[in-house]
Amino acid sequence: MDRTARMVSVVTGAAGGIGRWIALGLARAGHHVILVCRNSESGNAVATWIAEQAPASSTELALTDLSSLRATQRLGREIAAAHPRLSLLVNNAGTFTARRQMTTEGHEMILAVNHLAPLILTDAVEGALLAGSPSRIVNLGSSTSDRARIDLEDLELTRHWGMLRAYGQSKLAMIMSTFARAERLRGSGVVANVVHPGMVATGLIREGGAIGIAWRLMAPFLRTEEQGADTPLHVALAPDWATITGAYVKDRIAVRPNPRALDATLAAEVDAITRALAARTICSSTTD
Repeated sequence: MDRTARMVSVVTGAAGGIGRWIALGLARAGHHVILVCRNSESGNAVATWIAEQAPASSTELALTDLSSLRATQRLGREIAAAHPRLSLLVNNAGTFTARRQMTTEGHEMILAVNHLAPLILTDAVEGALLAGSPSRIVNLGSSTSDRARIDLEDLELTRHWGMLRAYGQSKLAMIMSTFARAERLRGSGVVANVVHPGMVATGLIREGGAIGIAWRLMAPFLRTEEQGADTPLHVALAPDWATITGAYVKDRIAVRPNPRALDATLAAEVDAITRALAARTICSSTTD
């Protein structure tokens, strides 16, 4: 198939885990897949793997560090300039740290990678998604958001940081901003949904310490990475999902999310606060 005739999709965190299986599924469906990876070594490896699994596939690498909001915005603008019509954005990349860490730009790491970066990247390519409509945004969620709370006065958890608390809050904030975007774009031809892939045996199993031990103990009961990619791919490709927006999806079915995510006023507050938080970094880059 001529590359110019293919639908163009973007997948973050494509170098491994669920991301590479999502990228492979899209490539097999005939999409030109932009593989967002952290470095060329892992990026070239997944591109080669996809080519071996799907010889007729079409991919390209896009390298960035998603913990940097400036780099993330720059990448999004470059993608939109090179591909002014996008069919799909899958914000799959995420992180989970055992200790509170800060990015080089001064943000709490989990919030930056799991929520702020997808927000900034989606903003940067939104025009291309609108131009390529009907198009879709698929954001990867987590069941840790189901009971999470949002601290509007301390989103970066400077006072009471906890591993699961930080992760759950980042994913709940992402759901809220996704729903806010879905409502804003309703009727535009661009749909935005959040997908929980299930409990998946990811690279965390290879981690040291308590996190690695816990995940290795659970490994027999977890889904494989390929199985974890099933629902994200379904929401990304199935005709039934072309017009559904603002949903939280588990096992291919829209389910009720954390009730806080359905509070439109709270969701708007979270979206505004996180945008302001990110904007301080983005705006400062123009004056450096």
